[in-house]
Amino acid sequence: MLSSTALLMVIYALLLWKASIALGDASIIDRFWGLGFVLLCGAGLSLSASPTPHQWLVSGLVALWGLRLSTHITWRNWGTGEDYRYRAMREKHGASFPWKSLFTVFLLQGFLTWFIALPLQLVFAAKDEVPISGLSFLGLALFAVGFLFEGVGDWQLARFKANPANKGKVMDRGLWHYTRHPNYFGDAVLWWGLFIVALPAPNVLFTVLSPAVMTLFLMKVSGVPLLEKRMAETRPDYAEYVAKTPAFIPWWPRG
Repeated sequence: MLSSTALLMVIYALLLWKASIALGDASIIDRFWGLGFVLLCGAGLSLSASPTPHQWLVSGLVALWGLRLSTHITWRNWGTGEDYRYRAMREKHGASFPWKSLFTVFLLQGFLTWFIALPLQLVFAAKDEVPISGLSFLGLALFAVGFLFEGVGDWQLARFKANPANKGKVMDRGLWHYTRHPNYFGDAVLWWGLFIVALPAPNVLFTVLSPAVMTLFLMKVSGVPLLEKRMAETRPDYAEYVAKTPAFIPWWPRG
């Protein structure tokens, strides 16, 4: 199964890459990030002779998360053109950017989707029916907490930005009062929740690096660091916000 889903992700990445060239917009990959996981779970269901309740639970949770995220990013970025991160890459690489983006953006994200989804894929690869256990309910609770942080954080930020009076200001209300990145924190928590939901399936414990990699990317690579740098350059008051508000794990502000 894993070889079949790996091939599926390569095809998915290639199709998105071709679309990005036609549109002149590599940031479409962001809109389809969540849908890639939904696609993998859909493939898992289709490859199962008779999907079990455990498999349906995992598929439902991933569909809920992936569809919400892709819908939100599409709505948020509609009509804004290519994201600044990809514009910077395009300017840096010039005419070679389309080919470089195939490997450094599209195939890389395709591989990350496949790797991060390994615990879920093992749920679908299980030959015997795996019962939904108490451990699954613990994971479900973690998923719910993470999903609320991510969804509510995105909603609060969207409302804040929609008010012209807030232009140029730093969002420090609601969940953003307790963490500078409630959506990234929520994303990490819900993926650990999905990992725990999947744990009753054979060999899932050995895929602990999958949620760890997701958390690492959110905290140290493509999530917090890039946005923090951008905010420091564009928001004069951001340094004060950084000084008093936790970066990732929510807590009471300092001072």
